[in-house]
Amino acid sequence: MAHYDYDFDRIPCGLWKFKDKERALKYHIRYMLARTRTMFEYDGLPDTIPARILELYLQVNGFVGFFKYKGQVYCSYGSLGGEPDYNYMPTLFTIANPALKYSANLRIDNDCIIVRNDEMYTGILPMLRKYGTAMIENELSMNIASINTRILSLIAASDDRTKESAEIFLKHIIDGDLGIIGDTALMDNLKTLPYMNAGMQNNIKTLIEYEQYLKASEFNELGLDANYNMKRETLTDSENEMNRDSLRPFIDNMLACRKEGIEKVNEMFGLSITVKLASAWKDNAEELELAHEIMEAEAEADQAEETEETEETEETEETEDVESEETE
Repeated sequence: MAHYDYDFDRIPCGLWKFKDKERALKYHIRYMLARTRTMFEYDGLPDTIPARILELYLQVNGFVGFFKYKGQVYCSYGSLGGEPDYNYMPTLFTIANPALKYSANLRIDNDCIIVRNDEMYTGILPMLRKYGTAMIENELSMNIASINTRILSLIAASDDRTKESAEIFLKHIIDGDLGIIGDTALMDNLKTLPYMNAGMQNNIKTLIEYEQYLKASEFNELGLDANYNMKRETLTDSENEMNRDSLRPFIDNMLACRKEGIEKVNEMFGLSITVKLASAWKDNAEELELAHEIMEAEAEADQAEETEETEETEETEETEDVESEETE
């Protein structure tokens, strides 16, 4: 936890090094955890369990153990083990907390309660590492491509004198002075080769699109709607709805695991903790529910209209049959 909590290797912004991939990944994960920390809102937590620490345990480690020590309820990460039960699930939670001077092997569901981040006890750290690593590599490529755009052409000199004269000429240009070449031999021995081309510019564009794709995919997996449009066209409503439906499964699983675990915690320790979606995740859930209600209402209206049309058609056919019989 210290790696993502207190170990801040702060450096001035101007000294940021794109090649320092480990540091860049560390900061990417920290920024993302700062966002996902607001994913859930808790009420009724005891003073010994800050919501921030609880969510970091869950999201980083995949699970957290609730236990009671000296009359106070605490949560902590630890290791799962013991003789597996009939479902091959762990039966012991091992904890060692130096600050509390407490270590023990606690029986799960008897001495402690394990609350899961998700049903696979995974957390979101592997996901953040995956997308963070890909984005850092892409940003490094964009940085190199950006630097290369400064080189419009390559200058080739056949001897030292020509090289020195070319450097003086370029210095005058950089300083804002008008550069003048007075030696025709310099012109004969100096050659310029074009470097920038349309392919390099398209490469930067492709890298930017890939960056947007990675960011959108990461946010989508975390339950936030961030569309990426590789078609360079306007997305239709149906395409947007398909994207929104794919946002919910993982977030729903995380919320369900928290509610199930917190319910057990309340029952064992006599607490009244509640958890629900918060921030943008709450807004997305409400918007999606409203969209489903509208779709259901429209479907019911269409069904009623079809039923009404069918009844009118049947009445018309019956009237025509009666008229036909009377005519005969």
